[in-house]
Amino acid sequence: MTNGLLAVRLNCSRRTLLLAAAWMALLATITFAQTAVSPATAVAPTPPAAAPTPPAAAPAATAAPAAGTAAPAAATQPAATPAASDLTFDVASVRPSAPLDQAKVYADLQAGKEFKYGAHIDGLRAQYSYMLLKELIANAYGLKPFQVSGPDWLNGMDAQRFEIVANMPEGSTKDDAPKMLQALLAERFKLVARRVTQEHPVYALVVAKGGPKLKESTEKPVAIDPDAPLAKGEMKINGPDGPVRVTQHPDGSSTTNMGVKGIYTHRVQSGNLHFEATILTMPGLAEILTSAMSGTGRTVVDMTGLKGNYQVTLDLSMAELMASARAQGANLGPMGVGTGANEASDPGDSSVMSSLEKLGLKLESRKVNVEQVVVDHVEKTPTEN
Repeated sequence: MTNGLLAVRLNCSRRTLLLAAAWMALLATITFAQTAVSPATAVAPTPPAAAPTPPAAAPAATAAPAAGTAAPAAATQPAATPAASDLTFDVASVRPSAPLDQAKVYADLQAGKEFKYGAHIDGLRAQYSYMLLKELIANAYGLKPFQVSGPDWLNGMDAQRFEIVANMPEGSTKDDAPKMLQALLAERFKLVARRVTQEHPVYALVVAKGGPKLKESTEKPVAIDPDAPLAKGEMKINGPDGPVRVTQHPDGSSTTNMGVKGIYTHRVQSGNLHFEATILTMPGLAEILTSAMSGTGRTVVDMTGLKGNYQVTLDLSMAELMASARAQGANLGPMGVGTGANEASDPGDSSVMSSLEKLGLKLESRKVNVEQVVVDHVEKTPTEN
């Protein structure tokens, strides 16, 4: 989304502040679901999620997890692990999110408060904050939002967002949370969905003619410790690939730590969103580009074959980013720039392409087999708590 949640702190005009806040919301849709798209591997369809059942009494022995579910970690206490068929939250509250006050979000970030967005799994507490129903479905199935298809109202950044707070049963791990969320969506939103593998248009990140012009980094990315406490001005989002951490700096810039995919800093300057990475992998770059080009409805897939860590600089036009946000359905009012989806329909001669050209890279239209979730039925409004 890619990609991470970018909360931009700027000492600038209100117009630029709101542009940055809208970009933050645009990228946030990518962060919490970072499952990579593999052009070489087709995923076999699996049956739709079954309707949830009440939690059963803890079994005497650990039951085998269902196919596709990560095996629970061994408990340090004798508490049993829930069986796959019993993967439901003990208690869950679902309510609509309050409208986002972008100026208040910015003020809170300046005060060192965390902006809650996406999935947060801490111990036996699961919290999903300010998320679209489509994002919740994607999180429950370990996919990205573009891999979820359903009724037209399910799309668009201005659809209703939700807050979910739930308690997981004793013996659960964070790997059990997606299955529990599937069961909750089936119960409260009457979700009926199925997995399929379909050919999907993507942008392939490839090496341009003449070869790469990338400078290799002397550093290596390090996986994020999910249990490490947050520093002041730092926020965290949990995703299928692990946590992502964003740190706000006094100069108005922000640093996003994507763990093994790299670290980059960004700021708004001269009408552009300027990225600098001293250490970035090509999958990490693909996530950033996916976020920037989300209005195209395509993801960016790393097909460079480059396996190293690199120093990368990008300058992306804020006007193009706002057009991309509008193409996603964001209502930016008079503070935005650009006219709509047509401006974001193809990278063409965009700032994305010019930045990649300097790196000896380019984007090409391709089609790959992508796992998707097809929503056959879902209600707009959840049943009461």
